[in-house]
Amino acid sequence: MARTSMRLAGGIVGALVVVEASSGVIQGYYTPLLTDIARHLGIHDADVNWFEAAQLLLSAIVVPVLARLGDMVGHRKVLLGSLALTAAASWAIAFSPTFPLFIVAWALQGFYVVWLPLNVAIIHTRARDREDGAALTRRGAGVIVMALQAGAILGAVVGGQLGGILPLWAALSIPAAMVTLAGVVVLVKVPDTGARGGGRIDSTGTVVLTLALLAIMGGLSVMRRTGFSGWVVLLVAVGLALLWVFVRVERRSDDPLVDMTMLRRPTMWPVILTSALFGVSVLGAQAPLSTFARTDPATVGYGLGLTSATAGYLIGAYVLSLLIGAGVFARLSQLMSPRIVLIGASLLVAAGYLSLIPFHSGVPQVVACMVVAGLGSGMLVAALPAAAAAAAPSHQTAVATGLTNTTKTIGGAFASTAFAIALASGVAAAAGDSTAGSLSGYVTVWAICGVTALVATGALLTVPKVAFTHNTDAKVAEAEELL
Repeated sequence: MARTSMRLAGGIVGALVVVEASSGVIQGYYTPLLTDIARHLGIHDADVNWFEAAQLLLSAIVVPVLARLGDMVGHRKVLLGSLALTAAASWAIAFSPTFPLFIVAWALQGFYVVWLPLNVAIIHTRARDREDGAALTRRGAGVIVMALQAGAILGAVVGGQLGGILPLWAALSIPAAMVTLAGVVVLVKVPDTGARGGGRIDSTGTVVLTLALLAIMGGLSVMRRTGFSGWVVLLVAVGLALLWVFVRVERRSDDPLVDMTMLRRPTMWPVILTSALFGVSVLGAQAPLSTFARTDPATVGYGLGLTSATAGYLIGAYVLSLLIGAGVFARLSQLMSPRIVLIGASLLVAAGYLSLIPFHSGVPQVVACMVVAGLGSGMLVAALPAAAAAAAPSHQTAVATGLTNTTKTIGGAFASTAFAIALASGVAAAAGDSTAGSLSGYVTVWAICGVTALVATGALLTVPKVAFTHNTDAKVAEAEELL
């Protein structure tokens, strides 16, 4: 047993570590170079926001489709295809001479978001026939999420350093080279699991879901850039109506893109809901944290007054706590249970953000609160895909894990829009001509993050106590009957 565990950890998981480290590098490397990229393309700094908007739109759409395709034709095959496409897009980013070409390449690079669901599905498929398969899946998920966070830290540091040394095209080639290497490693080191769910892609459901996500994400993007308007209401309303249509279409489909029966499982819907609520803090609250750290208290009476360099240490402490949380969650799940760890992690996120409301007047206070939230967030980043995989039928593992990513992205998009509005409110009351966000806005951000984490905790409390500890469909069904 120990030998098999070592082979799984050192072989397949070791190869997937390279993939997730590359994903982390992509997410952290470009940030220090965005101003240089804007100058190279001859665009205004504000136009950089279109990069994120384009990539979020694409990533929200492709994950459900590629995850379903992975369950149908093989997770390794789809992983290799997404690696090849992301590598090509990354090389195009390094050499794109114009803004339109660059933004297309940047959007296509967003295919990396499907790597984590596919990687967890590969680990789960390899381990599920073993008695300790669920524990192996959690351990493997924790390791690759640690690699993701470490890659993000390394990418941010190295990107900033190389940007001042190398020509821009050479600096932008580093992530492309890493993704290319990751593709080679998967090709050589990750065998095909042989798992095939069969079926076909639900084309009607895919089109309806795509249009729904385009409408919702498009409406939120418009709101972030131009403010609240009738167009925003119309786009979001159309998107929500299309989601209702999507649910009806999927219920009638013999081979749905997303199995609504699976989503109604008492072990599944709390995980998916938690993912959406978790996206509020893990994706939506990072920009407000950075701007609060840079706000000068001598000017407006609040903030930490940090420079870009010293603010980096604050962000680094938070990301490091994410890494630690991801690393310890598998061990804690063995000592307690996966359900208890999920509940505890959500409570840590709630405690960290709600503590910021009274304790935000100094760097030590803010760091302490963010480390608490980061530990919980790191556990959730690793635990949610593993929990979804354990709760899903064997032929829908990637779809289930992919849904945790998609809902997290949507939650983050809603949050970032709401937070932008909250921070803009009351700005006029700030001292002088400062463009700082209002203190009431920051308090609103922290309160929303804390309350959504508490709601997630409540949802997780409804999960059966023996959930996420078995692998076979029969045992999962048996566990659910105990509710």
